[in-house]
Amino acid sequence: MTDAEWAVVRPLLPVPAWLRGRGGQPEAYCHRAILDAIRYLVDNGIKWRAMPADFPPWDRAYAFFRRWRDHALVKEFHDRLRARIREREGRDAEPTAGVIDSQSVKADAVVGADSRGYDGGKQINGRKRHVVVDTLGLLLGVMVTAADTGDRAAARVLLRQVADAHHRLALVWADGGYTGSLVGYCLTALALVLAIVKRSDDMRGFVVLPRRWIVERLFAHLMRTRRLARDYERRTTSAEAMVYWSMTLLMTRRLARPRPARA
Repeated sequence: MTDAEWAVVRPLLPVPAWLRGRGGQPEAYCHRAILDAIRYLVDNGIKWRAMPADFPPWDRAYAFFRRWRDHALVKEFHDRLRARIREREGRDAEPTAGVIDSQSVKADAVVGADSRGYDGGKQINGRKRHVVVDTLGLLLGVMVTAADTGDRAAARVLLRQVADAHHRLALVWADGGYTGSLVGYCLTALALVLAIVKRSDDMRGFVVLPRRWIVERLFAHLMRTRRLARDYERRTTSAEAMVYWSMTLLMTRRLARPRPARA
């Protein structure tokens, strides 16, 4: 991280228990060094044991990653960054609309048969990332499943999680794969309007569809972080944590960027 990024990140970090007088052993390494190590791994797609000597030992960085994953601290940190960006753009911290979609990616050999599957439509053997983003393209929720999991079945679980976390969310756009009983379920059980953005039959070639391009842009960003170009995680919770870490890369750079002067 640059000094400008660290100035933004530091006040948004979750406070460790030992600093709040709740016990625990003080951490031996600076948070900035640990964050840089994890961000380097996510951005460059290296193995944990291949961590360069400039960073803390790989096992200490992994222990930090595992603790933040298991206690949902990476999601808390991510959500604080997202709220800061939304306020900077003149939006409310809590969104009222979002977009849902999924992405199938190939899985590495370390991924067990219990969490991988074959997506016949994309012809991919691996896992599927189901995401909900706001209208700025920032992540609201992610769930990683086997690639053969249906979009509608996963959307029922993911949309409930997102609706519970964001009470002002009232409208979600989706593609034609989310039609059917899911529309009625969202309206009656979650008080959400699921609007289907369909592609017209007379369209030829690549066409930018309203709202759907927002979530496709997020998928493009995830594929630029090499750790996410393929699913290398043994656990789906680790794969979800990697998505959150990838988004923190994008958001800290955006917050550290000076805003252009308005005319």
